Amino acid sequence: MKLCVLAVGHRQPAWVSEGCAEYKKRMPRELLLSISEIKPEPRGTKTREQLLAAEKLRIREALPGGCRIVVLDEKGDDLTTLQLARRLEAWMRDGRDVALLIGGADGLDEEFKQQADDRLRLSSLTLPHGMARLLLCEQLYRAVSVLKNHPYHREG
Repeated sequence: MKLCVLAVGHRQPAWVSEGCAEYKKRMPRELLLSISEIKPEPRGTKTREQLLAAEKLRIREALPGGCRIVVLDEKGDDLTTLQLARRLEAWMRDGRDVALLIGGADGLDEEFKQQADDRLRLSSLTLPHGMARLLLCEQLYRAVSVLKNHPYHREG
């Protein structure tokens, strides 16, 4: 199974790219992680709906066929790390690739949110996009570590 992070946004600072690359490298072969940047729509005089519709088309083109779609959304499920590990385990049993979508500055098109298989919330805080990418990569690695009883994750 593959985990594909699709993030609307521009090139991130080196510390974000390096951090994400480190967690990608740590993932097991049977659970490969990829990160793809989706070009944001130029703002100009377009409405929010026009921006989101254009980004939706770009996201659709990048989605793996037949994948489970998981959107990151402030109204999504607020999971603990252990709950995320169990959710990841269920996704693995399902067998489909998983696309995790991080919207741009204006979020994600409402259609994605409605049609998504899952909606996750990373934090109650507003996070910069680079931080959200890095946090997601780290938490996916941590969830895998929980499932493999690896000492990376320690419950207090």
